[in-house]
Amino acid sequence: MWKYLMAINKNLVYAIPTLMLAGLAFGNMVDPSMVKQLKSLILPLTFLMVFPMMVTLNIQHLKQGLQPRIQGSAIFINFAIIPFAAFFLGKYSFANQPYMALGLLLASLLPTSGMTISWTGFARGNLGAAITMTVIGLTPGSLITPVYISILPGATVAVDFLKVVQQIGVIVFLPMMVGYMTRKWLLKKYGMEAFRNRIASRFPALSTIGVLGIVFVAIALKADTILANPVQLLGIFIPLPLLYLFNVTLSTLIGRRFFSRGDGIALVYGTVMRNLFIALAVAIIAFGEAGADAAMAIALAYIIQAQSAAWYVKFTDTIFGCLMAPQEA
Repeated sequence: MWKYLMAINKNLVYAIPTLMLAGLAFGNMVDPSMVKQLKSLILPLTFLMVFPMMVTLNIQHLKQGLQPRIQGSAIFINFAIIPFAAFFLGKYSFANQPYMALGLLLASLLPTSGMTISWTGFARGNLGAAITMTVIGLTPGSLITPVYISILPGATVAVDFLKVVQQIGVIVFLPMMVGYMTRKWLLKKYGMEAFRNRIASRFPALSTIGVLGIVFVAIALKADTILANPVQLLGIFIPLPLLYLFNVTLSTLIGRRFFSRGDGIALVYGTVMRNLFIALAVAIIAFGEAGADAAMAIALAYIIQAQSAAWYVKFTDTIFGCLMAPQEA
């Protein structure tokens, strides 16, 4: 089972569209009353999605060098530029679909994920800086999200600020606490070497079940609307690539101009890769059935994000120059 789950986790760019299609079919073919019962699965699927990420997240990295210059640059890009770019792009692209615009905004508000570290490693960037960005980015992103989605969408989206705060606490901080305690117990019982080599790799596979389950539920709940207007789904693909193109271009220019090769690569992946899984959970849990539109935009964002990350690795040496091999004495 683990082998199959790990294989699916490595191919989410294909698995997510497959589950979206399955959700469409289920929502269209099954009695609507049964489809609505899927809502009861949202919270357990969300916990299953987020908890494994927290077990593998080593918050001890905060005690290591924080490199204020690059971390400050990442925070500025992540919270002072990209959310506003997403807001204005969503406002223009989805003038009559406020929850689609909300999905675009949510996709921009929670920076970094485990993939930030993975892709930085593939591109031979500064892994230490990427790890620290991942640890730092999640907490302020979770705290600032309720504020941004209360202020920016305005009257077009009904936002219950306290409910969003409460749900983020359930979605992010509760799994973070339980995950940290689970990590400590596993390390105490099995040791760091066994945890790193045998146990840790299984947790992202568990998270995959939650991710695909949430995608399936979100699309199933909106199946009637999507099938009645399939052009709506295609319309989301216009603003999403534009947002990622802007993000990649901005971070690349700053990385090339002000940082070394390794730090510049870490900056790109630390600002372009968003924690779309948590954004997906916020959309569904905090906004109920109306949030399914937002969830649809976020699910599609994963496809764009994964593809852009993979292609960027191919052009890293062209953009930042080749990594010089150490000279022999």
